[in-house]
Amino acid sequence: MFRLEHPYLLYLLAIIPIVFIAQWLLTIWRNKRLNQHFSKANIKSLAPARSTTKTWLKLIVYSIAFIFLIIGVSNPQSGSKMEEVKRKGVDVMIALDISNSMLAEDLYPNRLDRAKRSIQELFTKFKSDRVGIVVFAGESFVQLPITTDYSAAKLFLNSIETDLISTQGTDIGNAISLCLKSFDEDSPAAKSIILISDGENHQEEAMAAVESASEKGVVIHTIGMGSIDGAPIPVYSRGNRIGFRQNKEGNTVVTKLNESMLRELAETTGGTFIRASNANSGIDFVFSELEKMEKVDFGSKIYTDFEDRFQYFLAVALILLIIELIIPNTRSIWWEKLFAS
Repeated sequence: MFRLEHPYLLYLLAIIPIVFIAQWLLTIWRNKRLNQHFSKANIKSLAPARSTTKTWLKLIVYSIAFIFLIIGVSNPQSGSKMEEVKRKGVDVMIALDISNSMLAEDLYPNRLDRAKRSIQELFTKFKSDRVGIVVFAGESFVQLPITTDYSAAKLFLNSIETDLISTQGTDIGNAISLCLKSFDEDSPAAKSIILISDGENHQEEAMAAVESASEKGVVIHTIGMGSIDGAPIPVYSRGNRIGFRQNKEGNTVVTKLNESMLRELAETTGGTFIRASNANSGIDFVFSELEKMEKVDFGSKIYTDFEDRFQYFLAVALILLIIELIIPNTRSIWWEKLFAS
């Protein structure tokens, strides 16, 4: 298997066509200026050693050297061995509420950021379990398909914001249904959904989706984000709070934790409910419940022992740069004799 450790560095190769275009335009401009003041015969007599071909040849050699240099610093690596790694774990889908109510600040710094930190903490506890993420508000979509790549999971988690979904609301039923579809049906692993929300559900399909999960043996654990007393939803502009969200009558909207509904959703499937606070996110308790589930073996083929190959590309780049330095900018008798022979 071949890979680049730093593939983003390949974007630097876009510099090469820019340099060639710049050199072409410079050559046209230079020739135009010379032809305005001198005839071709005068130019040849004034600069007999002038060589346009050498200029382009040096540029081509330098560009090829630059290509090898960029590939080299991107650090090509080859996998020298493939082995079957046995894993034992459970499949977990995380359903994260990203509706506007999750911006309420009754948890620090707000409900959504507190939830993301909790999930980040959960990822550090996983060893071989498979995890996926579904985000939802008035609609739902899979933010991360189920995987054991926790590094990728953390990257996808960090990109989650409330503006990912324009349709507002809290359709918990749709989120649970999407989580059920996201599981690998052929996997014998025990399956669980961690629902993280303030519970302000405005759809009646939630219990139907939960009953479907229960029939399939999927356990749902719920973590309530927010306080029972509630809090207003702040409105920000350019990083500064400019007020709070209001309803059509001009009254400030207060969003409250619907603890009873979240508790009912969890208990229907044999799961647990826990209310998050600034001191306790509830993740430790949920993780302990996941550890009690029956874990099964499943294998995945991975490449191991990746070896760096950058040195070969850097060596070629160095050789080409030396050749570029040897090539003269002007005509030379010894150079012409060398290639004539």
